[in-house]
Amino acid sequence: MTGVESPEYEPGHGLLTGRTAVITAAAGAGIGGATARRFLEEGARVLISDAHVRRLKEYEAQLAGEFGADAVSAVACDVTDETQVQALFEAAVRTHGRLDVVVNNAGLGGTSPLVDMSDEQWSRVLDVTLNGTFRCTRAALRLMREGGGGVVVNNASVVGWRAQAGQAHYAAAKAGVMALTRCAAIEAAEFGVRVNAVAPSLAMHPHLVKVTSPELLEELTAREAFGRYAEPWEVANVIVFLASGYSSYMTGEVVAVSSRHP
Repeated sequence: MTGVESPEYEPGHGLLTGRTAVITAAAGAGIGGATARRFLEEGARVLISDAHVRRLKEYEAQLAGEFGADAVSAVACDVTDETQVQALFEAAVRTHGRLDVVVNNAGLGGTSPLVDMSDEQWSRVLDVTLNGTFRCTRAALRLMREGGGGVVVNNASVVGWRAQAGQAHYAAAKAGVMALTRCAAIEAAEFGVRVNAVAPSLAMHPHLVKVTSPELLEELTAREAFGRYAEPWEVANVIVFLASGYSSYMTGEVVAVSSRHP
């Protein structure tokens, strides 16, 4: 299949003007960093977070230089640590006065046949990807319940639907994120909070290239309807939609950013 070229980058339209967002795993590369930039372009105030302190501070400085120091702040956070999660959300309210949107992007992958997978490999992926999303969602919902509304967008994966060899831990975690999203949405509806998820397949970024063989990347790319990988900002565009008023009647949904859905 001949790949279709990536589209032109879409300019901002003010879809998130006046809103405050927390985005995890947003230290520059990948979907989190692209989402932070798109939110700022759409008029939001953004608190970015990541466990990698140096990269986080560098990206904060870069974004502040482009969008202004008042528009962006950063707090380091390991989502496997409840104390750090609480500090992150307390900082969001302290810095910006409110919390409107949370994007739970933090996740951890890896490749190992199940028969050879250690307990530590399994637990680490589940703790970052599923438990971390749970911790941040819980913290967000507590604040949004008091504030009378808000939006949570979780980052799942098509692997939560589709089997892939060597990905049992990651697939289980992402399927768990999908189920968590649906259950949280039902519970949060009564206090005006919407909870949805995106399920990307292959969004190319430098870290993925480092941890994935060229052969597997080529195979995964060939499976895509457009014959190419997604740009991280293309996934971020869907996250913007879910965070905005344009998706006001959507909750409990998992939106595939790919042709590879059930």
